[in-house]
Amino acid sequence: MNSMLFIAFLAMVIGFFLTLKISPHALLDDILRKRQIKEPALNDRIKALTSKKQKKGLKKLIDETKHILKMSNKENLFMLIVTLSMVLMMISFFIAITLDNLFLMPVLAVGFSLLPFWYVQFTATKWKKGLNGELETALSVITTSYMRSENIITAIEENVNYINPPVQDVFFAFLTQTKLINSNIKMALEGLKPKIDSSVFHEWIDALIDCQEDKNLKNTLTPIVAKLSDMRMVSAELDYLLYEPVKEFVTMALLLIGNIPLMYMLNKDWYETLMLTGIGKFVLAVCGVVIFVSLAAVVKLSKPVEYTR
Repeated sequence: MNSMLFIAFLAMVIGFFLTLKISPHALLDDILRKRQIKEPALNDRIKALTSKKQKKGLKKLIDETKHILKMSNKENLFMLIVTLSMVLMMISFFIAITLDNLFLMPVLAVGFSLLPFWYVQFTATKWKKGLNGELETALSVITTSYMRSENIITAIEENVNYINPPVQDVFFAFLTQTKLINSNIKMALEGLKPKIDSSVFHEWIDALIDCQEDKNLKNTLTPIVAKLSDMRMVSAELDYLLYEPVKEFVTMALLLIGNIPLMYMLNKDWYETLMLTGIGKFVLAVCGVVIFVSLAAVVKLSKPVEYTR
């Protein structure tokens, strides 16, 4: 009965959007845009600049997702992720109402709505490894050419066609700026930093800017590039350890969820106690909390190895 009422409620909401010709995607886009346009108060901006307190919780997760999409040139997918999050939340409501478990409703709603954001962060690990590998190749060949020619524009021109995206696009933009927009090489190099999120790349850029003043500093570039090789070797050695939490989580989650139908086959009284009584429903909600908290920890632990200055 509750599930039928929920379906009727969804049909009413959909009819509301269709009658007023409002797109849910456009509605979410307007809400987020208004929130971004709203300028914070002066006191809030001062606190944000002077405070060392890091972002936590949902705001940190959303900001990290936006940053990952921006770095991978997929910013247009953010609204799709938000929409998918809302759809999964509605599905979680339907599941909880079908099971007649009010304790489980907020747990599933929060967990299901965060799944798209966790997926982006988890898949970003593979993208980050590919970026580091391509960055290692690009910086290596450009540094070798620069050591010979002592001209960064010439060094990039000689090798840019042999570099793969997304690193290639960054250096193409550098050549375009220095040749057609502004010949200030230092400014153009400084503008490369926000385009690639890598501490080693930023250090290489800083050293390259110093080389524009003193060519004798070019020998500092090679040890910086070698750090990317060290990162690749360490990452290869730790791949098994990084994915070990994922394997353990999947195993334990399957065992935990699989016990419910197993309990139905072995002892229906236990199953009915778990699914129909208040204590049993609360236990299911606690299990849901454990699963989603563990999933968040697994996503955090499976990040690739990074070099920090």
